[in-house]
Amino acid sequence: MANFIKLSFKKGELNQKLADIFKGMMEKGVVNALLAPMKQPKRGVMLTLVTDPFHLEAIDPFAPVAPVNGAKVVSSITAKPSGRKMAVVLRSCEIRALIELCKLKQANLEDVLLIGIDCLGRYENLDFVKLQAAGESSESFIVKALAGNTENSGCDVSGACKICEFPVADNVDLRLCIIGTGTDALYIESLTPKGDQALEAVGLKTGDTPGNREAAVQQLVKKRKEACDAAFAQYRASTHSIDALEDKLANCINCYNCRVACPVCYCKECVFVTDTFRHNGDQYMGWADTFGTLKMPTDTIFYHLTRMSHMSLFCVGCGQCTSACPNSIDLMPIFRTAAQKTQQRFNYQAGRSHDEKQPLTVFENDELVEVTGQVK
Repeated sequence: MANFIKLSFKKGELNQKLADIFKGMMEKGVVNALLAPMKQPKRGVMLTLVTDPFHLEAIDPFAPVAPVNGAKVVSSITAKPSGRKMAVVLRSCEIRALIELCKLKQANLEDVLLIGIDCLGRYENLDFVKLQAAGESSESFIVKALAGNTENSGCDVSGACKICEFPVADNVDLRLCIIGTGTDALYIESLTPKGDQALEAVGLKTGDTPGNREAAVQQLVKKRKEACDAAFAQYRASTHSIDALEDKLANCINCYNCRVACPVCYCKECVFVTDTFRHNGDQYMGWADTFGTLKMPTDTIFYHLTRMSHMSLFCVGCGQCTSACPNSIDLMPIFRTAAQKTQQRFNYQAGRSHDEKQPLTVFENDELVEVTGQVK
């Protein structure tokens, strides 16, 4: 049975068409608020919480930019539920991170209508501002990206997006589909009863099906998987030892921006900002005496190794760590390559399922037998 709605639009109409639907949801009481990317008065696009439908004219859900991973924003709003119903528009990496935060009891989706978008990639924040200034729009990006070209005015989408095998958002109530639909139509797909009810409330009935969508999605996923495998092989070859890893991280200044930007670096208090890592002067002097020299700040490699072991099970490859680094260290491949191995080891994929338990929160009698030496 078809569960799609076709939304045809002319050039420049996409955001207005979506704004009308979201307005209807708010006016009909389906939701009381909407969290979605929105054009800002000065410049750029940021996730914005809207409670007055009048302001929905500025929404821009397909803007190819994500200054923050939206999972952290949703966590801030829902960790202690407000009791108000909210629709949330996010891309795949944000939804997968949000699912992990829900398992950690740091987000709650009870009153949330979760809406995913097909993601063709995002630009770094300053690159996106340049593209805005050059007159580029979300629609023009979609047209070019669907044709296989994400380079624009000397800018390209982030490295994380080029190797992301999840362009389509799963585990959502509604999905805004642009892959395999043509450049003059968007399809809204309902995947849950909650999604059905939301569409019915605004007078939309499912029925149309985009004929080329499945093949187009598979083709894009295949292309990105091949790019991912090649990138991982190249990166592992260049970080085959601690010395090689130290070279990659040589410019780290322990600003912890990557930790703050990461949606699944979930500790309420990080050990690296406690007294454990507030060393005394005599400790520094003693370490310097050992080798005659001591690079400052200390603990940079230890910080990244600790973070890697701590959250690699939950890494969704969003690339916000790379975006946040003030010294342009490409951190994403470090964590994604580690995460791939860790998640394969436990047959776990971050954000794959709401019900799949996080491996280190449960114990199985027959797990890791080759390590523990258990006899079956």
